[in-house]
Amino acid sequence: MIIAAALCPSPPLLMPGLTGAASVLPELRRACEQAVTELVAADPDVVAVVGPGEQTMIWDAAARLDLAAFAPGIGVAVLPMGDALPTGGHLRAPDGTEPTAVHPGSGLPVSLGIGAWLLDQAGHAGELLLQSVASHESAERCARLGADLATAAIRTGLLVLADGSACRNPKAPGYFDERSAGFDAEVERTVRAGDLGALLDIDAELAGDLMATGRPAWQVLAGALTGERLTTEIRYCDDPFGVAYLVASLRVEPLTAPPAKG
Repeated sequence: MIIAAALCPSPPLLMPGLTGAASVLPELRRACEQAVTELVAADPDVVAVVGPGEQTMIWDAAARLDLAAFAPGIGVAVLPMGDALPTGGHLRAPDGTEPTAVHPGSGLPVSLGIGAWLLDQAGHAGELLLQSVASHESAERCARLGADLATAAIRTGLLVLADGSACRNPKAPGYFDERSAGFDAEVERTVRAGDLGALLDIDAELAGDLMATGRPAWQVLAGALTGERLTTEIRYCDDPFGVAYLVASLRVEPLTAPPAKG
């Protein structure tokens, strides 16, 4: 079951090792730190980190992002951690099979690397599940993956890494697309309202046009929390560098027990 969730973007510049002494995006860093710290404080048995990648697969929980891909000579962003995949609740791959892990350093997606790093910084010493989701996955498949996480018989925290559109202004990676503002505003409204089912209606083709790589991860989040009563806190919503970044804490509210008879 999902006991708490956090939503963060995954720009590599969140990692101080890539920016040297310069303070880049301090408000965004602080918001991500707060969201992930709250998630860890919920004391989950396992934290499932979900983010976009080239393939839909589960990665070795000990893998960390190779910073040399961005700045040669820096090395791998690693803090010592256990290498076991979750066992107690039998979290499975999307097709129902046991997790297939790969060796650390073999191409961990940036989104999962950022997520694992954020958890390391927050002091999470428990188990991890690192799950990438490919851009070609349908909303239905993403929702099923989220539902599988939610039905595992262990207390699960969910950290979703997802970037919005990258077409917010002429200096953005995707230049400017007038559709981007409305697209991102609807995602923000949906998360703020806790109406996550609406994320399953995101047009995958439009998301692709706008370079909104977080689309499949948002839809996993929707599948995991469908039917739950949520309260949400938006910690950051802005578009530095022309890319929409949204940070939120999502708190799962327990259902009120019926009054005792007699």
